[in-house]
Amino acid sequence: MSENNSGSGGTGLPASIEAAWGLRERPVKGPKPGLTLDRIVDAAVTVAASEGLQAVSMGRVAKELGASTMALYRYVSAKEELFVLMQEAAMGAPSPLPALEDGAGWREALSQWAWAQRRMFQRNLWSLRIPIGGPPASPRMVLWWEQGLQALSGSGLSPGDKISVILLVSGYVRNEATLMSDIATTVEEKGVSAEEFMARWERTVRRLVDPARHPELAALLDTGIMSEPDEPDYEFVFGLERILDGVEALIEKGSPS
Repeated sequence: MSENNSGSGGTGLPASIEAAWGLRERPVKGPKPGLTLDRIVDAAVTVAASEGLQAVSMGRVAKELGASTMALYRYVSAKEELFVLMQEAAMGAPSPLPALEDGAGWREALSQWAWAQRRMFQRNLWSLRIPIGGPPASPRMVLWWEQGLQALSGSGLSPGDKISVILLVSGYVRNEATLMSDIATTVEEKGVSAEEFMARWERTVRRLVDPARHPELAALLDTGIMSEPDEPDYEFVFGLERILDGVEALIEKGSPS
């Protein structure tokens, strides 16, 4: 089954968005006593957390619940809808940003917003594999965007630039979390420590790099910096701070109205 363009509640909204906002009527009694939408979503999240998002199917979730697959379709119209509801459950509502309450300024507030997103993804790495189908439209995703825009409320940026900054920062957070997750998975599959994994990589690259063709990379390897342990979260901090530097430069230049 695939998701219809609009739900059955007459709103004209996609079925997944109707479900996320609670705009669709649900059966009072399902074919299996005790079966509820919350239980279905919780079971799907359990499967994703233990086996990965690729393991989530209507049949697999039904098995987890001890119900028939068709019983689930009385509550969820398609797997795509289930993914939206799972993401809503995983994200949770954003916690208040201390910087907003303390009046610390846009930079600190936006930094706290980015870190909060990163922690959310790290708790639910499977959610990074959910395809992005468009701008945020589910309740908690809208709340996260609202909070990001609030972080920029005193920046002086134009509305269009605020949206672009939110896209830039959230995209960076998502990409970094995905990259770190992929590397961690590979390291785990190799059965070695992160340090040994990098040491093996360096030995391999040293054998392949030709100083005549790759002078900069060869010089970099000679410094031994690739073998030096980074401070915790160094790469994330470095990237985020450079992005915020760019936003600050844009603000100082004067955002077009």
